[in-house]
Amino acid sequence: MVSTHIGFPTETVTVFVILAIAAIAIDLFMHRSDRPITLKNAIFWSLFWILIAMAFAAFLYFHHGSETASLFITGYVLEKVLSIDNLFLMMAIFSWFSVPDHYRHRILYWGVIGAMVFRGIFVAIGTGLLSLGPYVEMIFALVVAWSAVMMLKNQKVEEKIEDYSQHLAYRLVKRFFPLWPKIQGHAFLLTQKEVDAELSKPENKDIMIGRNSKATYYATPLLLCVAIIELSDVMFAFDSVPAIIAVSREPLIVYSAMMFAILGLRTLYFVLEALKQYLVYLEKAVVILLFFIAIKLGLNATDHLWQHGYSISTNMSLWVVLGVLALGVMASVLFPKKKL
Repeated sequence: MVSTHIGFPTETVTVFVILAIAAIAIDLFMHRSDRPITLKNAIFWSLFWILIAMAFAAFLYFHHGSETASLFITGYVLEKVLSIDNLFLMMAIFSWFSVPDHYRHRILYWGVIGAMVFRGIFVAIGTGLLSLGPYVEMIFALVVAWSAVMMLKNQKVEEKIEDYSQHLAYRLVKRFFPLWPKIQGHAFLLTQKEVDAELSKPENKDIMIGRNSKATYYATPLLLCVAIIELSDVMFAFDSVPAIIAVSREPLIVYSAMMFAILGLRTLYFVLEALKQYLVYLEKAVVILLFFIAIKLGLNATDHLWQHGYSISTNMSLWVVLGVLALGVMASVLFPKKKL
């Protein structure tokens, strides 16, 4: 069987590509309308995406053995858990821009596409850097540990509403497009003709917009949301990608685990939005897992340097990830946050 330069047979790469394209096509077709996604529907689709990922894991098991399948599942679950904090941030962004429920899945779709592209770039760079030696792995360990410390620090600070008009992505969009302040259907951009038509309406008589003689389009709040989410996801990738690379250095395993996890994020968002008030300890579970991954990376790096013989196996990593996630959910159920 012919192998590719990433270490897996062409057959395996082909199965992954076909599954990925089919999954994206299904997601785009089934959620193309501007209808709110109900909790029941979101749970159904979340389970569907998990089944797709497990089907690929089964393929890996029968063609490459239990260890390869375990690596994939560990990376998949870890990416899901680490994405929770990202999804909570998206909730805050949607709330600040007052995005209606029936438009949120459209923004999330573009966020998912962007995440796939950027994570692919980061995976290629990250796995390439690891070939330079164990010191790079030590740097990755410090990056992940620092992310955990910052998350822990932020959880101790009272929640405050961030002013996203000062966000870098907001300012970049504003630099290239004048802004139309109101959500106009599901449009990301409006033409000058459409803006003039809106300004002629009595309810918009008090709207003042900055005009640009060179501008052909005006950015709506939905485009600003997409821009902020995309840039935020790039920042999240700085701790997410090193964490998944700690599980496996095989680019196909790392990227497929991340991609299948990201595919289900759009519907998982609506599940978490409905259950956020009940799953109060999930973010703490994420912090614990980040510290665990930092330790795993540190052990791997120092073992290469000093051959101390200590490491964390693939199966142990999987059980730790599943165990911490389960404890986070159980703690949320047993010790719910008291309502003031």
